[in-house]
Amino acid sequence: MSTVVAVNIYTHTNNVTYVTDQLLLSLKNIIIWIGLDPNKFIDKWRSTDLAVNTWLASRDLLGAVLEIYDSKTDALVCRWDFTIDYSYGSKDDGSMWIDTDAIRFAILKCGILPSSCNYRIVLETKPGRSNVPGWGPTAYRSTEGLVRQCVGTTIGTHTIGARAGYWRKN
Repeated sequence: MSTVVAVNIYTHTNNVTYVTDQLLLSLKNIIIWIGLDPNKFIDKWRSTDLAVNTWLASRDLLGAVLEIYDSKTDALVCRWDFTIDYSYGSKDDGSMWIDTDAIRFAILKCGILPSSCNYRIVLETKPGRSNVPGWGPTAYRSTEGLVRQCVGTTIGTHTIGARAGYWRKN
């Protein structure tokens, strides 16, 4: 009689890499699905990847924000927030997943955006975090006149999750 045992080991590094990849993919998908040009984001992919990965690994990343604004008035038209949760998951099941359908459904509810829109990505971090080239302090555009909608957790691992939400005109 023989016995077969399988052990799955997932490290914090695997979770950081997975969440980084899925967060960047989610941001890129939102940009594309809303009808904006993804090239501006793709040009900054490496820098954003390094910043997200660095600050997730040190637990200094609080969230990622995609601000979509009118390039003529600079006013915020729509905003997507991803809030990082370092206590997410069961700590032992090793699962990793993404819910792109929830994001697609939320985009449908968000409505059509003007073609004159532009966008930027803002990463929110804890004070005292390490520096990453190309990233520095900034301020968010005002959300006045917009209402926040919760999408729910869209990225999950057994130790890190990301909750999504968006701001739209009331």
